[in-house]
Amino acid sequence: MRVVIAPDSYKECATAARVSNAIAAGVKRACPNAEIVCVPMADGGEGTVEALVSATKGTLQTTRVTGPMGQPVDAMWGMLGDGHTAVIEMATASGLALVPRDKRDPRVATTRGTGELIRAALDRGVTGMILGIGSSATNDGGAGMAQALGYSLFDENGNELPPGGAALARLAHVDSSKVHPRLAHCEVLVACDVTNPLCGQNGASRVYGPQKGATPEMVEELDAALRHYATIIEAELKPGVSVIPGSGAAGGMGAGLMAFAGGRLQSGIELVADAAQLDVAISNADLVITGEGRIDGQTVNGKTPVGVARVARRFRVPVVALAGSLGPGYQSVYEHGVHAVFSICDSPMKLDDAIERVEELLTNAGESITHFWQAARRGA
Repeated sequence: MRVVIAPDSYKECATAARVSNAIAAGVKRACPNAEIVCVPMADGGEGTVEALVSATKGTLQTTRVTGPMGQPVDAMWGMLGDGHTAVIEMATASGLALVPRDKRDPRVATTRGTGELIRAALDRGVTGMILGIGSSATNDGGAGMAQALGYSLFDENGNELPPGGAALARLAHVDSSKVHPRLAHCEVLVACDVTNPLCGQNGASRVYGPQKGATPEMVEELDAALRHYATIIEAELKPGVSVIPGSGAAGGMGAGLMAFAGGRLQSGIELVADAAQLDVAISNADLVITGEGRIDGQTVNGKTPVGVARVARRFRVPVVALAGSLGPGYQSVYEHGVHAVFSICDSPMKLDDAIERVEELLTNAGESITHFWQAARRGA
């Protein structure tokens, strides 16, 4: 029996690697001779670095960078096992979780720290880079990132713009004469699972600004600033960037990475699955076990369980998904290649208790699934 275990992390509870190992322990308990392949997954958000580093036997790095509100932050990033591809999570350097709720202000929050991580990777000589851009605290269109990479963003008086999304309204010219020399020789792939444009009703400011601390008045100010910003970077760097689906991701970081770093937007789960060679692992599997902290109707929109199921469907391998909780519409995953869905909770319990027992619950669920699978195979 060959089992591939490919879950996402259980957010704020357990990493994808920890989830994988706990499920694997249950499979082994039921079938000691099972061949188990763990491929920790992510969809471009939290856990992307650890998932890819683990899957490729790479290494983790830590670099001190500028946090979203200007404070120093020790941000983790990774080098994949190939030795020349870096993987970076925007959340570790410019993430919303780094800013206390009462201090959030996307008018001044900066992506400089993410740019400093990119610079650190370039200094290591990488030729490829994967960036996950979920959970940002920013709305600066990647301007801070660009400045960290050597771009100068000038106002009409020749002054460098200060940090934040509000300052973009004053952008007059972009100077690229001091850009990091290795950037042009590095392929930048951006893990992005939203299709929002940069500006407008469905743009970065209106859709995501409020959760980053923007009042209705700030939303209007930030959207106008991004519109002006777009006219400059489209004229000087990349025409049409503001309307490309995904350009509004992470407060406009999607647009910034395309314009300043030649980034190419790609489905997060597909990007991670490709880098981790998930198809190779699943190609001769008997069963795939995946999952995430909560499975509901939104899971079909680019989340890990459905992404894993799409790969497994190519090889006609059955898929079971495990979740900490099941929400409204979770049954929709059945239409996308997931064959069975279970909550790991074995009785009514408080969230804190479930978090404390997560490994035990995952192991028990893995054992139960394996016993059932063996019985089904025997025709019992």
